[in-house]
Amino acid sequence: MRLELGKINITDVQFGDMTKVENGTLYVNKEEIVNLVMEDEHIKSVQIELAKPGEETRITPVKDVIEPRVKVEGPGGIFPGVINKVATVGSGRTHVLKGAAVVTCGKIVGFQEGIIDMSGPGAEYTPFSKLNNICLVIEPIEGLKQYPYEAAARMAGLKVANLIGQAGKEVTPDEVDVFETKPLFESAKEYPDLPRVAYVYMLQTQGLLHDTYVYGVDAKKIVPTILYPTEVMDGAILSGNCVSACDKNTTYHHLNNPIIHDLYARHGKDINFVGVIATNENVYLADKERSSNWTAKLCKYLGLDGALVSQEGFGNPDTDLIMNCKKIENEGVKTVIVTDEYAGRDGASQSLADADAKADAVVTGGNANEVIVLPPMKRVIGMLDYVDRIAGGFDGSLRPDGSIEAEIQVITGATNELGFNKMSATEY
Repeated sequence: MRLELGKINITDVQFGDMTKVENGTLYVNKEEIVNLVMEDEHIKSVQIELAKPGEETRITPVKDVIEPRVKVEGPGGIFPGVINKVATVGSGRTHVLKGAAVVTCGKIVGFQEGIIDMSGPGAEYTPFSKLNNICLVIEPIEGLKQYPYEAAARMAGLKVANLIGQAGKEVTPDEVDVFETKPLFESAKEYPDLPRVAYVYMLQTQGLLHDTYVYGVDAKKIVPTILYPTEVMDGAILSGNCVSACDKNTTYHHLNNPIIHDLYARHGKDINFVGVIATNENVYLADKERSSNWTAKLCKYLGLDGALVSQEGFGNPDTDLIMNCKKIENEGVKTVIVTDEYAGRDGASQSLADADAKADAVVTGGNANEVIVLPPMKRVIGMLDYVDRIAGGFDGSLRPDGSIEAEIQVITGATNELGFNKMSATEY
């Protein structure tokens, strides 16, 4: 499967009479966006605000971040099974508004929502401080339960990102990157002397607002499956979870998965990147055993020499991570696991809730318990009411002067297991 990714560089965002891209500036029609969001009867009101890099602006509580994209050639459309019809995506050509994002925020859904600071020390921990953000501050109707509220907020973000992405359909990209994964036997024949490597993509699926969707299906309902890496770039995997802000994979993370990009960069040089194995993170032991068994089986079936395994979340999913690692290693496939750590504020506690001697190659995203002080900002998009209650905050986190003392897990994307905090959000 071959995908051309045309990157249209966005250096500024402004309100305008119509949604369009002109000379690197993204103009968005506020009324058009409001009307689209308000089609949902569960939403009482929505405010549209813009946040740009370097501004003294704080966005909170953040639910999801989504990059606008549009299919230009090839089957299907962005976010298949949710916004567009269910069709296999990942081929043809897709245009990306690189440097822009839609951010959903507003009244809290789950306690594990986060903060994006557009400047100051907090901005250094999140890739989203480098983007031109169109923020949807959503107010649900009175008495709406948290599950339909989460669904309404999620759909609002996806619909708006799809709408804005259309502005790039007829624009000539600043650059075009090509990604290709050939069928397994063809790929093996092309690179017979290179080690075969796959990416084991662990998705948060514990329920209770900890959900991820694959082609529109709640991933807790699937058994591990094989995807072309380019399918992920077209929105085959979407975030629907409120796991701790620092390490949840937003939809933006899925669309720009840096592990996939890095493996493609080495494909045909020192590895043969054969594809993605998408698996889930479950609550019950039998489900964990089933999924890890299937994951290891697929690694063996693909004849892999190595596998990269990334985790989403922490605590309970640590067991899924180590199960995958052990069972894949037992099939004779070398593994590298990618995770963050919760090692206590002093860094002296056990980092993961589970461990094994076979997990001897680890990439860390950092210690999410580290404490940081975020200075007050001149402008707040959303509300500060919930700062003391979100994961990483505590009674007194929000100081009278508007500054915040909390663990860095309150920052959206701060220690993300995909290693996203280590690079610029616009690097790809």
